Amino acid sequence: MDMEQDFSKPIRSVAKMQPLDNYLSGSWDALGAGAPVLVALSQLCSNSMVEKDTTNTFAVEQLLPEAKAILVAARDRGVIEIKAVNAAFEAPARMLAVYVELDETQTIAFRDPNEPELTVRFLEGFRVLCEQGLVMHHIHRDFSLTSRGFEIARTISKQEVQPWLDKGTEFGLHD
Repeated sequence: MDMEQDFSKPIRSVAKMQPLDNYLSGSWDALGAGAPVLVALSQLCSNSMVEKDTTNTFAVEQLLPEAKAILVAARDRGVIEIKAVNAAFEAPARMLAVYVELDETQTIAFRDPNEPELTVRFLEGFRVLCEQGLVMHHIHRDFSLTSRGFEIARTISKQEVQPWLDKGTEFGLHD
């Protein structure tokens, strides 16, 4: 190896380099929208649809209580969103969280800016639902229960998961 390399000359022309700004801008926007987590969740849903043997049942009792609460909250309408509040001042309030439409006008958000672990636990519960084939991905941040998800959700007692439902924040269309 030649120890006397001339480092004063560029290795390649700066004119031939790709503009880094476009790459960073696109990546930064994707990160700001939670894309890596959303992609991972959508892939879990897709893998479950393709690879899961739906005749092989699992014990509902083994689901995390947060997962059961999400199922019960979604059992009438089935619409679930994973989203963040980008404009929130404090980091825990900006975290991705599970939002479930209770009906056409009411939504419950499973997030707590004062207790970030709660937000994470519900997100983990949602991940388990994806993995078990109880949730399917539609577009961007929109998910829903699968047919099997609706069936299982209706077997869970609301009273059993009420303490976890109470951890969510309900708000209406105009709140």
